[in-house]
Amino acid sequence: MAKKEFQAESKKLMDMMINSIYTNKEIFLRELISNASDAIDKLYYKSLTDTSVGMNKGDFCILLTRDKDSRTLTISDNGIGMTREELEQNLGTIAHSGSLDFKKDNKDDENIDIIGQFGVGFYSAFMVADKVTVISKAYGSDEAWQWESSGADGYELEPAEKETAGTDITLHIKPDTETDNYDNFLDEYGIVAIVKKYSDYVRYPIQMEREKSRQKPEPDPKPDDYKPEWETYTELETLNSMVPIWKKQKSEVTDEEYANFYKDKFSDYADPARVIVSRTEGTANYNALLFVPSHRPYDFYTKDYEKGLALYASGVLIMEKCADLLPDYFSFVKGIVDSQDLSLNISREMLQKDNQLKLIHTNLFISILAGTDDILFSFYRSSNNINLYLVPTEEGEYLNIAFSNTGDYTYIRSEADENSEWVGKLYSDSAAVVLEYLDGWTKIRSGNAEGYVPTETLFTGEEARSRSDEYTNENVTVTADCLNVREGHGTDTTVLTQIDQGEEYLVTADPVEGWYPIQVGEVNGWVCGDYVTEESSYSYGETKEEEQKRMEAEEAAVAKAEAEAQAAEAAAQSVASGQEVIDYACQFIGNPYVWGGTSLTDGADCSGFVQSVYAHFGISLPRTSYEQRSAGYEVSYEDAQPGDLILYEGHVGLYIGNDQIVNAMNEAQGIGISSATYTNIVAVRRIY
Repeated sequence: MAKKEFQAESKKLMDMMINSIYTNKEIFLRELISNASDAIDKLYYKSLTDTSVGMNKGDFCILLTRDKDSRTLTISDNGIGMTREELEQNLGTIAHSGSLDFKKDNKDDENIDIIGQFGVGFYSAFMVADKVTVISKAYGSDEAWQWESSGADGYELEPAEKETAGTDITLHIKPDTETDNYDNFLDEYGIVAIVKKYSDYVRYPIQMEREKSRQKPEPDPKPDDYKPEWETYTELETLNSMVPIWKKQKSEVTDEEYANFYKDKFSDYADPARVIVSRTEGTANYNALLFVPSHRPYDFYTKDYEKGLALYASGVLIMEKCADLLPDYFSFVKGIVDSQDLSLNISREMLQKDNQLKLIHTNLFISILAGTDDILFSFYRSSNNINLYLVPTEEGEYLNIAFSNTGDYTYIRSEADENSEWVGKLYSDSAAVVLEYLDGWTKIRSGNAEGYVPTETLFTGEEARSRSDEYTNENVTVTADCLNVREGHGTDTTVLTQIDQGEEYLVTADPVEGWYPIQVGEVNGWVCGDYVTEESSYSYGETKEEEQKRMEAEEAAVAKAEAEAQAAEAAAQSVASGQEVIDYACQFIGNPYVWGGTSLTDGADCSGFVQSVYAHFGISLPRTSYEQRSAGYEVSYEDAQPGDLILYEGHVGLYIGNDQIVNAMNEAQGIGISSATYTNIVAVRRIY
């Protein structure tokens, strides 16, 4: 059948849908499950008024089927299905939402809670799949149709066979690349983790066959030397919880259930001090379940602390921490907010700031404030602090932020007296929280340092607000498994180095065309904004003890570097050749592999093995294989000699010669010899 072009005009638009709208590839499963839930909703609502449907709510489900051999993942539902015309309209027209049409057609029905609205979620499948096949049969139709596409070049539509109404979406998962692990989307545990994270509260069961083990029946009679035998089997398992605890009436939930939910969801060891259930209907429709911790979060006054509530839209996770729902002075509050009326961006990954958000923000403030004065006192220590936090400006915000107005630093003192002991330093670039205003002095907290500074050394109030941009640090955190740092702002420029997922870097200047300038060690380069998240933060002062520890650490680091340099120089002179390194390393062949280990006898991982071998010769190497890419100096593989480090993505070994390495391979094989070219070589480094 002839291929049809997408009706949304341009190939560029389709490419944007696939590659630019979403920041996280795992979102695709959330979107497809949400679409399946919407399809079931449509048939379920029909069944409420049409008895011929012959199905009740318990008959509906979403089935996930994975096939690692063929690299396919199928999402199936027994919902309303689609006709040929609907397939062309919903899948062949970009940004056309059948769910939104359904909501408009049933706008007077208050029970309608359809998730979708933009019509682009389906195309997130192409982030992880190089081909998508959809087979659908509409309820009440005798015909089934197959829609298939490999992306922006168009799609094919032809008749198909399907016994029951519903839709099967089969994703042909892409092979792994150097930067993307697509195998995770075929892994049993990887899929379960994504479902639990984003779709745990979808109202219909999400099921998948899972591998389990059980003991085989014991023989009768049982031999004296009998040993239990185990077998593997598969079982259809429901992956999601379906009914969120925050939608239950408070009378239906015990204190213990609330406490267990809180501790599991927010990784706390202690029960919450207060549980707050907040629900509204009308101008602001939402369900909220909030918790006041019984103790201050350990990192509460550090720059690493992130405030925010988990945000759900119709039971589907949108943001793990939505800061806009909480004012700063209630940043210690944990919890979730679930609403079907929020204005989300097209990827449903962020909120649009509108009146609905303001209403929820205000209502949550009132809910938290009511009856929590005692809790607030425990966090802010005195009534003066409470009063400061709870006196609003005309804009309705609470001004307690301050910035340093000083030279290099000003002393933070134990008392409002210049002759009192200093307990910390507030540096020229630091932010602080105002705790109390006194005559000529201001009590502040900056990081872990708390005390008094002269009032003239601070910008406070509206002046602090107007200057906040001057003191804001822009940071980026890597979201890709491995990200190239390039010489310029474009993929056609030279790769200078690579950085790993989760690493955070300061943005050194203004972004250019979606690229951020950063510094990695001594390297200045650019990273693509598609693979990082940007966050703002402040710098803070430090206590006298922290300063002392920092200075001691810096002095120790300098001393260690000098000692290592001397040791390396001496070692380099003492090592006759790399062959000496290899002869020593090969003594440990057959010993175990232990992740995180550095013992040549009891077990080591790949980088620990290499590190410990060279440590025997008095040469200190970094701990990780990534860091070891900077050890010694670069040589080509063609010039590799025994003892050289052969580095791969996430692995390292020692070159023996003849295209072989000795390395700590895995738990099954331990330390052994393998081919040096078993996969792509990232770098070859000579140490001696």
